[in-house]
Amino acid sequence: MKQPPVWLGRPYPLGATWDGEGVNFALFSSSADKVELCLYDETGRRETHRIVMPERTEQIWHCYLPQVRPGQLYGYRVYGPYDPPRGLRHNPHKLLLDPYAKMLSSPLIWRNAHFGYRVGAKGEDLVMDRRDNGPFMPKSVVVEDAFSWGDDRPPNTPWRDTVIYEVHVKGFTIRHPGVDPEVRGTYLGLASPPAIEHLKRLGVTAVELLPVHAHVDELHLVEKGLTNYWGYNTIGFFAPDMRFGVGDHVREFKEMVKRLHSAGIEVILDVVYNHTAEGNHLGPTFSFRGIDNAAYYRLVPDDPRRYLDYSGCGNSLNTMHARTLQLVMDSLRYWVREMHVDGFRFDLATVLARLDHEVSHRSSFFDILHQDPLLTQVKLIAEPWDMGEGGYHVGNFPVGWSEWNGQYRDTVRAYWRGDPGQLGDFARRLTGSADLYQDDGRSPQASINFVTAHDGFTLRDLVSYNEKHNEVNQEDNRDGHSHNLSWNCGVEGETDDPRIRCLRERQRRNLMATLLLSQGVPMLLAGDELSRTQRGNNNAYCQDNEISWLDWNLTDDERRFLAFTADLLRLRRAHPLFRRTTFFRGHHSDDDIMWLRPDGGEMTEAEWNDREGRVLGMLMNGEAVGDRDPMNQPIRDDTLLVLMSAQDADVLFRLPDRWGTGPWEVLVDTAEQREPGSAAEDPFRLAGRSLAVLVRRAPEWERRRD
Repeated sequence: MKQPPVWLGRPYPLGATWDGEGVNFALFSSSADKVELCLYDETGRRETHRIVMPERTEQIWHCYLPQVRPGQLYGYRVYGPYDPPRGLRHNPHKLLLDPYAKMLSSPLIWRNAHFGYRVGAKGEDLVMDRRDNGPFMPKSVVVEDAFSWGDDRPPNTPWRDTVIYEVHVKGFTIRHPGVDPEVRGTYLGLASPPAIEHLKRLGVTAVELLPVHAHVDELHLVEKGLTNYWGYNTIGFFAPDMRFGVGDHVREFKEMVKRLHSAGIEVILDVVYNHTAEGNHLGPTFSFRGIDNAAYYRLVPDDPRRYLDYSGCGNSLNTMHARTLQLVMDSLRYWVREMHVDGFRFDLATVLARLDHEVSHRSSFFDILHQDPLLTQVKLIAEPWDMGEGGYHVGNFPVGWSEWNGQYRDTVRAYWRGDPGQLGDFARRLTGSADLYQDDGRSPQASINFVTAHDGFTLRDLVSYNEKHNEVNQEDNRDGHSHNLSWNCGVEGETDDPRIRCLRERQRRNLMATLLLSQGVPMLLAGDELSRTQRGNNNAYCQDNEISWLDWNLTDDERRFLAFTADLLRLRRAHPLFRRTTFFRGHHSDDDIMWLRPDGGEMTEAEWNDREGRVLGMLMNGEAVGDRDPMNQPIRDDTLLVLMSAQDADVLFRLPDRWGTGPWEVLVDTAEQREPGSAAEDPFRLAGRSLAVLVRRAPEWERRRD
């Protein structure tokens, strides 16, 4: 076939860019000797042209093809040294994905030809493999960015009003009977009317999507008949994962965002910029490794054949290199500017903040991101730890960041399990973790509070299992955390014992109420409100089946728990005291909060330090919310009293007479001994292992709600 015209083109922007008349191709490689652009037919099986890129400008190889249109499939072959001991792994026999590809054509077909070295050869990765992997590779696709967004606008939900719902695109609707079967488990399914109705009825304001960047299933999973269901194995930082598409998955992703925005729901992406799917030095060659290995990855300084692995996944992306950092920033901007997402949760975020080794606020990643006029306007959430030495940094990210608060999760679990010595930490977590965030000039909203997440037990399993049960993962139950701070209430797994079932239901209500009524930003794990179980699996990353999917066929008890969760979120919205943007001013008696013991007196230092203490009252002054409305008027609320007991025996609480003169009324009773709205007797009998919320109503004319 006759070769199409080839013009020199431009070095910017990187990737394949359609301008209405042709396509500009630009690829960074500092160590390549030659780069070939390979064009494929619409099936992706036949290579139609192989074009030597004619121009290199400051390490960017580029050309312009005036006859190419959107939909064109392409890839690269990069020539240069194959010298692993020097950190160089070019192999022109391997077709490579464009790091800036905005769409991939098809799933990967696993073959040994994807390895750049001869598998099984003496010397492991030192001998180049000369087999062509092109027939088995997905192809990069030229896309048309135009989309009719109409009057789409970001909801811009304030942090104080944000409630996050961590959800897997497929698992959310794949079994939903009300969703059209053709779109179940897809982007369009997530944005279908029944799905949005559930989110709105529940009261969440943002969905945090498990990874939707294009990913690859690891070979060892494929060989076991499993997949990487969660998707934390990225190979394309610009391309939506085709698993969740029906047709044009780029347009369908945009349509999803548009519909969710129309419903007032923000879209936050869980992004994995800490590593790629190419693994360690014995991993496959899909893209970055064959383009410029030493630029894209952190290599061991005195042994560049091998990779520094802070991610636990074989490699770490080298954001100390300007072009790799540019890739990350360009990707983030693309998802905000072109795909209209509202924020990001950064998986193992400390990897991005490492300098030569240590995690530092002086990282170029922070410097560049914090001055970016687009990215500073979206929600930024860190998973503030990684697998490397000194990688645990809860509370240490800079202003402008919120963090997954792992200390919140652990303390709340430990308190309700009945562990000794938890009162002081429990009080700190309830009130926004000032010990972690206040000194940095941040607000309680820096704390993303969660009790469960995709990684670990579901809420139902947290109160049903003492041990993990991951046998179906085919790793002899070695995978997954063993430190779960869970409690099975007396029997391992499901049971018909009514006493244990009743206790488990109460424990779930305790945990959910604590989460949704704490200061900070609550994050719910999708399905917890539906009483979802993974049958004790706390690492279901490879289970693309009923273990991971939401079950919408609810029992009466499960419907009641769903209603309980929605009621809690309505209570949170109704009371500004649960959504303060400033920290309480005192740990002891003050004008905004008091900590009470059962006799109504204030907690003493000795009682805070009593390792056997498991009962606590938190009194919050509705006249001292600490926030102001848009007219700069003080926001006021009712006075609220939260009573908590993690001990088995009932306890009598004397109700305080401070901050108001009216009667006390019950809003929440996780023991279900009183109906919401009923009068609260004094003393108040708090059932063992329960939580109650009482209110003393402020006169309506005094109250100002935001």
